[in-house]
Amino acid sequence: MSGPRRIAVVGAGLAAVSTCDALRAQGYDGELVLYSAERGLPYDRPPLSKDVLLGKSRRENILLRPEQWYDEQGIELRDGAPVRAIRPHEGGLELADGELAAADRIVLATGGTARPLPVPGGDDPAVHLLRTWEDAERLRERLLPGARVAVIGAGLIGAETAAVAHALGCRVTLIDPLPVPLTAAVGDDIANALHRRHSAEGIGVLTAGVECIERRPGNLGVLLHLTGYGAPVLADTVVVGIGMRPATELAEAAGLHVDNGVVVHPGQRTSHPNVLAVGDVARPEGHKVRHEHWEAAQRDGEAAAHGILGRPLPSFGASWFWSDRHGSRLEAVGTMADAERTVLRGAPGDGAFTVFGLLGDRLVAAAAIDRPRDIKAARRIADRGVAVDAAALSDESADLRTLLKR
Repeated sequence: MSGPRRIAVVGAGLAAVSTCDALRAQGYDGELVLYSAERGLPYDRPPLSKDVLLGKSRRENILLRPEQWYDEQGIELRDGAPVRAIRPHEGGLELADGELAAADRIVLATGGTARPLPVPGGDDPAVHLLRTWEDAERLRERLLPGARVAVIGAGLIGAETAAVAHALGCRVTLIDPLPVPLTAAVGDDIANALHRRHSAEGIGVLTAGVECIERRPGNLGVLLHLTGYGAPVLADTVVVGIGMRPATELAEAAGLHVDNGVVVHPGQRTSHPNVLAVGDVARPEGHKVRHEHWEAAQRDGEAAAHGILGRPLPSFGASWFWSDRHGSRLEAVGTMADAERTVLRGAPGDGAFTVFGLLGDRLVAAAAIDRPRDIKAARRIADRGVAVDAAALSDESADLRTLLKR
């Protein structure tokens, strides 16, 4: 066997499991060990803010792979085994219990942690973060009918959590300093429609920052003091959804190049030749932001496997992500910040519509509410780089698939 004899994957999210899957699919037959700080089988995180909070899914329903898959693929799963340090110069890593393990290649798939609220009272017991199964379980117990719930942050996680809490009968207030979140990703029209939906459903929406959280005497909830508001918001439970921090501690301690994530080059290579990074912790060189989406994590794993094995790197098309709230689904391809102008297909007032982003005569982005066919077609158009006519995009009587034949 040529290439590395033993590969260690540190982390147990989608990027980690996808890396293992791709390595075996590409014929790697060496030792493959997955180290997970959490106990139990690796699970998918997007359902945590949706079906798990709703009580529709248990942990066994959201597993990334069944238990037998790891045995069938010859993957040694070390759950409950946090890694204390990686030592690529020495060809291995150290676990939290002091055990030393050899590794020819190390793949960092450490993800990140939910960003805490950096204000006085931000660590009150009433304040919840949402990143792990345990986080979701604790929060689910608090989302009771009639409970007063304040959600800080109206991005993807915050909006989904607010919608779920409302569906469970909670009295919800959604707080964000931005008047309309997500505009850079999906454009003004879609972002406005999504944000207005919260108020239409009966959720209180406030445009403000949080100055501090104060516990009321007698354990009677907490008061959120907001910028620009005289009266505080009373809540029994506070959910913070203001983004995540990449878990770069291992990389930093090992001397890797870290700047808003572990900086990676094609094939997910880091500044050390024997270390790769995938998923939420990785930031591609030349990109200002990390790609914190489900599909991006999956693609990173595939790219890392090809890089490790010296295979030609796969070519990926436009990025895609989704979000569910209030019974509707948002889907987006690319990012609307890359577009010079937008084209509307359908009417925002009807609820379901699509916005296309154009750069010259090329489609570079699209976002839609409850229009999966539009997004499927838009993705193919963007990937092929064909010239498109704005009038044809906006014409609902036209089949978007015909644009691929031009």
